[in-house]
Amino acid sequence: MNFKEMMHLDRRGPDSYVGEGPSYPWGGLFGGQIVAQSLVAAAATVDPLYVVHSLHAYFIRRGDASQPIRFDVDRLRDGRSFVTRSVVASQSAGAILNMSASFQAGQAERYLQTHPMPEAAPPEDLSESGWASMLERRMIRDDNGRTTAWLRARDSDGDDWVLSAAALAYLSDDLATDSVRSAQQTGDGVSGRHWSGTSLDHAIWFHHRVPDGEWQLHDFRCEGVGVPRGLAAGHVFDRRGTHLATVSQEVLLRPIREGA
Repeated sequence: MNFKEMMHLDRRGPDSYVGEGPSYPWGGLFGGQIVAQSLVAAAATVDPLYVVHSLHAYFIRRGDASQPIRFDVDRLRDGRSFVTRSVVASQSAGAILNMSASFQAGQAERYLQTHPMPEAAPPEDLSESGWASMLERRMIRDDNGRTTAWLRARDSDGDDWVLSAAALAYLSDDLATDSVRSAQQTGDGVSGRHWSGTSLDHAIWFHHRVPDGEWQLHDFRCEGVGVPRGLAAGHVFDRRGTHLATVSQEVLLRPIREGA
């Protein structure tokens, strides 16, 4: 299964779709996958003139890679400038994610970028550290509550803004937990991996249309941590330094038991 195949959803009724996902090294499903597929489901009910500008999601249960995922879309509002959708992703145990998304007609005539892209070596000069076949990652730093990396979803190219936005959503769930974990471990004065993180909720604000299939620089900082919850905020840039999106995520921390 490649990224495009994973983002293909089968229609199973009015505003209902079914998809699936691969098994991941830690078991269960990857939260970024469910967010991305939910965005695809929501966009399928929206006129192509409207482009996503934000989404907000809550992770409810751990997903099961052995089961299909059903995405039920609720058309909350169709306005002249904005369209709002709600999506519930579910499996046999019940809902695994609840997401709302808003779409806007047209684009801003001018965007004043106030957050500069951090300096970073190009991805070609860095080592690959991806953990899934459809995700490429070139890590730049992961310490003291900050995690920065070049990320790219394989097989996500094509003239389709929905697929490109879904690729960013998929990738945006990778680094947030690492930034919160590293901040906690810096505070503890330890190295290694003494904490694991689980995504609780996730939000994305899209500032520009996402380039097809290109490398994206994701730069996340821990905004604060008080066990068991920490908050991360991130900025996503293209290779030209354009600020593509802003991301926030709350993370649940759990200690890693010795021998686990």
